[in-house]
This record gives sequence, structure tokens and C-alpha cells, in this order.
Amino acid sequence: MVQVKTDIKNDLMNRREVEVLFESDKTPSFVESSKIISDQFKANEENIFVEGIYGSFGKREFLIKASIYDTKELKEAAQKRATKVKKGATPAA
Repeated sequence: MVQVKTDIKNDLMNRREVEVLFESDKTPSFVESSKIISDQFKANEENIFVEGIYGSFGKREFLIKASIYDTKELKEAAQKRATKVKKGATPAA
């Protein structure tokens, strides 16, 4: 069972910020969560960034927080901004 908790359009970041409640016997992986979001919102899986999967011990209900970007390029640009390079580390190309 999938239930949409929040669905906010963020025009500044060119994305939809969604929270979905999902019922399952085990914690869904990030790939499974991306597929669930893709099916629910009819979006391309490449444009979805799963921020987190939250559950409580003993419960079968999980909260999936994700962002659905308009394009794959916008998703990658947003992820680059969020990634910080540690002092002394070489940045990824």
C-alpha cells in the first residue's frame, strides 16, 4: 500500500519534494524506493533522488522522502552542490 503524505512543487530548485508512506515486511532499498516513487508519480527513475527511508522498530510502515527533478541534469547539478569535499581529499572529476 502506498499513501502520499506530502507533495510540494519547489520551483526554485526545479523539483517536486514528496513524502510517501509505504507498507512492507522489510525495509525497502533505495532502488526499490525509487521504483515505488516512479510508479506512483509516473516519473522517470533517473530523475528521482531518494533522500531517506525512515521506519520505526516493529512497524511495517516506512516513510520515503524523495525529490523528483525535471531533468537528469538538474538532479546531478543539485547533488554536486550538496556534496562537500573534505579537507585534504582530492575532488572527484
